[in-house]
Amino acid sequence: MAAQDTAGHRGREDTFASFAIRTTMAMPFRRRLPLLLAVAIVGCCSPPPSAAEVAFGEWSPDVFAAAKQQGKLVLLDLGTGWCHWCHVMEQTTYRDPAVRAELLLHYLPLRADADARLDLAARYQDYGWPATIVFDGSGRELWKHRGYVPPVPMAEVLARLARDPQPLAAEPEPPAAGGSGLLAEPVRAQLVARQISFYDRERGGWGSVHKYLDVDALEWLLLSARNGDAGARQRLEQTLAAELKLIDPVWGGAFQYSDSGDWDHPHFEKIMSRQFADLRGYALAYGAFGDAANLEAAQAVRRYLQTFLRGPDGAFYASQDADVKQGEHSAEYFARDDQGRRGLGMPVIDQNVYARENGQAIQGLCSLFAASGDAAVLADAVAAARAVLAQRRRADGTFAHGASELPGGPYLADSLAMGSALLQLWEVTGERSWLDAAVRTAHALAAAFAPRAAGTGYGSNRGDGGPLPPVVDKGENVALARFGNRLFHCSGDAPALALAEAAMAFATRPDVALQGGLPADLLLADLELRTEPQHVLVVGRRSDPAARALFAEALAAAAPYRRIDFVDPQGEPPVRDDVVPPPVSSAAAFVCANGACSAAITTPVLLRGKLLR
Repeated sequence: MAAQDTAGHRGREDTFASFAIRTTMAMPFRRRLPLLLAVAIVGCCSPPPSAAEVAFGEWSPDVFAAAKQQGKLVLLDLGTGWCHWCHVMEQTTYRDPAVRAELLLHYLPLRADADARLDLAARYQDYGWPATIVFDGSGRELWKHRGYVPPVPMAEVLARLARDPQPLAAEPEPPAAGGSGLLAEPVRAQLVARQISFYDRERGGWGSVHKYLDVDALEWLLLSARNGDAGARQRLEQTLAAELKLIDPVWGGAFQYSDSGDWDHPHFEKIMSRQFADLRGYALAYGAFGDAANLEAAQAVRRYLQTFLRGPDGAFYASQDADVKQGEHSAEYFARDDQGRRGLGMPVIDQNVYARENGQAIQGLCSLFAASGDAAVLADAVAAARAVLAQRRRADGTFAHGASELPGGPYLADSLAMGSALLQLWEVTGERSWLDAAVRTAHALAAAFAPRAAGTGYGSNRGDGGPLPPVVDKGENVALARFGNRLFHCSGDAPALALAEAAMAFATRPDVALQGGLPADLLLADLELRTEPQHVLVVGRRSDPAARALFAEALAAAAPYRRIDFVDPQGEPPVRDDVVPPPVSSAAAFVCANGACSAAITTPVLLRGKLLR
C-alpha cells in the first residue's frame, strides 16, 4: 500500500502493435509467426484493443475451468472501496494500453472487494490493498504483488507470464506439526525481544514506516504500566499523544495510518478496525489512569461513528473513502472545516452492513462505556447488536458477512467479531442473554471452521468449492484463542476452552509463532491461557446505587483480562458454580484470585486502588 512515484512511467505507452511485436520476439519462430501476422492484421484493420475497457468479472471458482478451456491465465485485482491506491491503479495501470492489451489477449481479469470477500482478504492481507494475484487455470499462484503496480512493470510481468506461466515466487512450505498450546520459552523470549525492539522510542508507536495505534501492542504496554513500570507508562502516553494526530479534528474518527515513518502524513480513509482500536485503546488508558484527553479522543471516534456510519436501524456501515475525487490525495480537503468540506462533496461511505465491522464497533463502544459509564454509548452498542442478530445470524448460529451469502462464506472473522462483541455486552450489562448468545456463537463457529487435524488451526472460511483451500490465519486463531479462553472463564463452558486450546495449538507452532510482524497478540494470548483473569465479584441489589457504583468502577479499572460477576442475592443465581456470594449486609465488592477473595470493599475508591495494585 505504500505510495510509489509514477512520473517516470507516464507518457511511455506502446501502441498495441509495437508492444505485441516486442513481447513476442522471445518466442520460438513457429509460435511467433502466427502472432505477428495477427498483429499486422489487427493493427491495420481494427482499432487497437487499448481503446476497449477491460471487463473485470467477479471472483468465482468456475472461472478456473473457463481459463483452462480458453488457454488463459486469471488475474485477481483485490481492493476496497476506501483504498486510495486502488483508485490510482484503476486510473493509471488498468487504463494503460499495453496492460489492457495483455489482459484482453491472455487473461480473465477478476475484481473483488476485500471488505466483502473475507476469505480472499485473509489469504492476501499481508499484501495490502490493492493486491494483484495471477493464477493459472488450476488455481496455482504464479505471481502476487503488494500495493500499487505502475503500468510499465505491470505490462512486463503480464507479458512474461503469458509467455511462460511458471511461478515467480517460491511455493509455500508444508505445514509443520502442531504446537503444545503454549509458547515454548525460547520462542516466547524471541517474541518478547521482538516486541520491545519494534517500539519507536523517538516518535512513539511500533515500526518505522506506517504509524497507527496497534491495540494489542498498547494492551501489552498497559500491563506493565498498570504494575508501576514508569518507562512503560511513558511509552504508552507517548503513543496515545502521537495517535491524536490521526483523529480527525473536525468530524472525529481515526484515519487509517500515517506513512513516511512519522505521524504527519495521514491516509484519510476511515475503516472500522481503526475505529475499534482507538475506541478500545483510549478507553483502556482512561480507565486505568483517568487522563481526560484519552476519554475525549475515544468520544471523538464514537461521535464519528454516530454521525457518519450509523444506519437507521442502529447497525454500522463499513467504512468511508479517503478521497473526494477518487485517486487524488485529500490532504487539502481534510484541512478544511466542516462547511468547507461539505461544499466540495463527501468521500463515499460504504453502506454495506457487515457482521465483522459491527462486531468491532460494538466491542469498541463497550470498552468506552466501561471506562465512561455513558449510557448512550451502551445504547448504541446494544442497538447495533440487536440489528446484526436479526439480520446476519444464520440458522447454524454463525454470522453471514453481508446481506447476501457469498460463495466463500460464512467467514470466521464475522462470527469471531460478533462472539467477542456479545461476550463484552455480557460483561458490561450482566444480562445472561448476551452470554448465552456468545456461547452459542462459539459452539457454531467451532463446528463450522473446525481444524482438519490437530495443530492445523481454524480456517478463515468453509471454502467456495474452487481450487484454493481456506486460509488458516495466525491472527484469527490467536484472537479465537483469547475469545474462547475468556468465554470459558466467564461461563464455565468447556467447549469454549477446547476451542481456545485448538486455536493455540496452531498459533504456538514455532513456524507460525515466529512469523513476522508484531507478536503482542500472541504474547497476550499465551499469558492469558497460562493465568486466571482478574476476578471481581460485586454483591448487591441491581437497583442499589451503591452496588451499581461498585460494578461501574470494576468495569473501568479492572485489568483488560478480567472476569466480572455482579450477583444480586435476590435475583438469578450466579453463572458459574464457583461463585459463592459472601453474606453481606450492604453492597460490597471482592477481588478474587487463586481460590481466595479479598475482604469486602464498600467504596469505589477503595476498589480502584485494589484493582490497580
